[in-house]
Amino acid sequence: MAGSTTAERGERQQESAGPPLVRRSRRPPLRTIIVLAVSLVLVGAGSVWVLYGSEWLRVRYVSVSGTRVLTPAEVRDAAAVPVGGPLASVDTDAVQARLRGKLRRIDTVEVARSWPHGITLKVTERVPVLLAREKGGFTEIDKEGVPFATVGKAPRGVPMLELAASRKGSGAASLRRFGTGRLVREAVRVAGSLPPAVARDTGTVKVTSFDAITLELGHGRTVEWGSGEQGRAKARALTALMKAAPGARHFDVSVPTAPASAGS
Repeated sequence: MAGSTTAERGERQQESAGPPLVRRSRRPPLRTIIVLAVSLVLVGAGSVWVLYGSEWLRVRYVSVSGTRVLTPAEVRDAAAVPVGGPLASVDTDAVQARLRGKLRRIDTVEVARSWPHGITLKVTERVPVLLAREKGGFTEIDKEGVPFATVGKAPRGVPMLELAASRKGSGAASLRRFGTGRLVREAVRVAGSLPPAVARDTGTVKVTSFDAITLELGHGRTVEWGSGEQGRAKARALTALMKAAPGARHFDVSVPTAPASAGS
């Protein structure tokens, strides 16, 4: 009988040798694992101590920028940042809320940490576009129709708001329908649409009803503006009308496609 082939002898040798050995990965010693864990805990604890327990990262100053009417001292007092406390523990959202709650003149404020020792407050103040006469002075109203401050002296170049809508007739009906806030916002909308030269000359924005707003200019001139709609078109029509009739006393742009002027 012929002997087994080389291939058959190889297969028998492989079967007798058993399954191939599997190499096991070596795990790090338990001591190494413990050392690493302790090191991480110590690093974390050290970081917490540096941020909150040490004297290295404490609030030492509060800087204020962007104020126009408010003083930096007023802003710092309202912010009530805990000087001397850990810089990391300052709640910037709470500081922002305190400022906007206590100082209505502030429109926006950015509160940021200035490592290693400072808090910066970047303030944007509201700008008055209309004034409402009050017993104690004048209430300033911003571009959103928000009354934000009362001052004893009227700022120069800011028109007065007259709400004639509180009277009887169509004005009272408009007041009931839209409310004072909406009428004020419509007056603000008109004030923001005026050509620069007209805005500088406007002394009063008179609101009789939602769609009957009149401008009282210097030298006894008036402008019938209508509602706050089509502001750009009305501004262009008024500019052209004043050039065409410089001696006119009354201008009507309530319908900007058919402007009119009268008087001399």
